[in-house]
Amino acid sequence: MRRLTSLLCGLVLALTAVLQAAPATAHSHTPVVFVHGFMGKGGQWNDMRAALVDSGYPADRLHVFSYDWARSNTTIAGQLADHVEGVRQQHGADRVHLVTHSMGGLSSRYYIKNLGGTETVDQWISIGGPNNGTNIANMCPSLMTPCKEMRHGSNFLSDLNSGDPTPGSVGYTTLRSPCDIVISPTDSTSLPGANNIRTGCVEHISMMWNRGVIDHVRGVVG
Repeated sequence: MRRLTSLLCGLVLALTAVLQAAPATAHSHTPVVFVHGFMGKGGQWNDMRAALVDSGYPADRLHVFSYDWARSNTTIAGQLADHVEGVRQQHGADRVHLVTHSMGGLSSRYYIKNLGGTETVDQWISIGGPNNGTNIANMCPSLMTPCKEMRHGSNFLSDLNSGDPTPGSVGYTTLRSPCDIVISPTDSTSLPGANNIRTGCVEHISMMWNRGVIDHVRGVVG
């Protein structure tokens, strides 16, 4: 009888450990916030989000930040800060990952550098971002603030890249394509202190759903 009791107690303890471990595993993924680019929209992340879900990332931890891309990057950064705070509170998470495309890399970097993001961002990924400017922005009206900010040598970029362009304990990754004619020159995406990756020949927008790019993102966010 004593042996049977011990056996039952052991089974109960083992079952309790399994039940306690399951929620921890389900909630171990750091929330991801996707930030689209100039003239972009949240739906452009659907393929990447679906691929991450297929690989085991909980769908409810994949968040899309949509915004008015005609605003200044500083304004967008403030909105992103509020969005990230909401995501952190929703999940009880200390940090989030930021996955960005094109101009989304600029507002997110401003948030990290100037609005406390070094304390709330774990991994930052820039896909085809004009981190040092792009020639095509010269074709965009100067009255549109984000166009002016994306030009080589703009005051916004000079301030953003001054000092340490990759501050804090955040992990920085950039992805650039040799066939991206929107970011000119293509190595404008790269930053000192980041893991700067050259992808295959992929068009600018297509980088958001390219399988190779998605695999790189998956490897960074886990």
